[in-house]
Amino acid sequence: MSTDHSSTSYVLRGVRPLGGEPADVVVAGGVIAALGAPGTVEAPAGDVVEVDGAGHVLLPGLVDLHTHLREPGREDAETVASGTRAAAAGGFTAVHAMANTSPVADTAGVVEQVWRLGRDAGYADVHPVGAVTVGLDGERLAELGAMADSAARVRVFSDDGKCVHDPILMRRALEYVKAFDGVVAQHAQEPRLTEGAQMNEGVVSAEIGLAGWPAVAEEAIIARDVLLAEHVGSRLHVCHLSTAGSVEIVRWAKSRGIDVTAEVTPHHLVLTDDLARTYDPTYKVNPPLRTAQDVEAVREGLADGTIDIVATDHAPHTREDKDCEWGAAAFGMTGLETALSVVQQTMVDTGRLTWADVARVLSTAPARIGRIGDRHGRPIAVGEPANLTLVDPAATRVVDGAAQVTASGNTPFAGRELPGRVVATFLRGRATVLDGAVVDAPRGAAGRHAGAGAR
Repeated sequence: MSTDHSSTSYVLRGVRPLGGEPADVVVAGGVIAALGAPGTVEAPAGDVVEVDGAGHVLLPGLVDLHTHLREPGREDAETVASGTRAAAAGGFTAVHAMANTSPVADTAGVVEQVWRLGRDAGYADVHPVGAVTVGLDGERLAELGAMADSAARVRVFSDDGKCVHDPILMRRALEYVKAFDGVVAQHAQEPRLTEGAQMNEGVVSAEIGLAGWPAVAEEAIIARDVLLAEHVGSRLHVCHLSTAGSVEIVRWAKSRGIDVTAEVTPHHLVLTDDLARTYDPTYKVNPPLRTAQDVEAVREGLADGTIDIVATDHAPHTREDKDCEWGAAAFGMTGLETALSVVQQTMVDTGRLTWADVARVLSTAPARIGRIGDRHGRPIAVGEPANLTLVDPAATRVVDGAAQVTASGNTPFAGRELPGRVVATFLRGRATVLDGAVVDAPRGAAGRHAGAGAR
């Protein structure tokens, strides 16, 4: 039976906000109630849990702009409850759930269903992403305005998994979302250039005989769409950017003042197409793993701000969909539980990002892009909502896919040693993770704390 920890206060002793100087932080009443030098902050009255945070880094709760929760329709791979438990385990307090469910999240009714499932589960706030086109078919616009006006208050729209390849439809979508400050998040994949493609087009694909997926298929769509966004004066977000050329196009667009943002996944920060030589479908993903040169380019793009955020593209699949020959396997990898560790390994431990930068790319910027920055990605300051993540950067672990919280084990990092361990996650002051373990949420906990403001 679950225990309701909503009235519990927490004192985090000796933590380092954004990796800075040690401090004591009090979490009470759903907010940061006190913050001061170690030893200067007293515990509040009542039920209090003290956490020894010496050496641990305190971050604003992580926000994922790109998560596949599969519900409704594919609950055998993931549910909103299991996916948000995994999110909490990875330090996330909010996730944006992609629209390629069954039925597709292309109406107010479906996005409200997903939103309510997240509210009732209580592990992380769930913000549905609305489909751009009906059924993701790319033929006519979905009910964008109705989804924006629904209880879910959708602000991000994407046909992720498919590209909005018709330039007329893409232009109309960009124009439409301006009315409510929305953003179109494009899956950049020219379909005619990727028919039957299985992996990155290059030396490895030629050697092992798998159909290649050229970088230009991504880059051509990004180039088109940044020009469309400039033409109509709208916001564009580029999903899971993966090539050096894409980085250059986004860099050029930003230099022109075009309102474009971009994301990179953790797996594109570290893994390369050489892994396809194993024919292990775990490494089959869309967009595909690219070359070492592309990995270096996206790391540099994240470091210099050309790429705004890291988003997981958490894509859980059943064993049947992955444990088969490469050509028949589904595209996708899980990522919620390993994202922070991969960013630490590739960007922090190499000196390319500070912990303050990590807060920006994994919390503040995604919250801003998704228009939830009034609740998530906030400064660590007295009076701010206590959506927080506490990580021990000195810890290490070997990833075990079978032991992950997600309902699916298709992680590309199984057997790899990664740095960092999420010690605690707080959603509006309630611990969803404590001492590294997920705390079962009382049903509807998130909704009771959030009220109408969670909309």
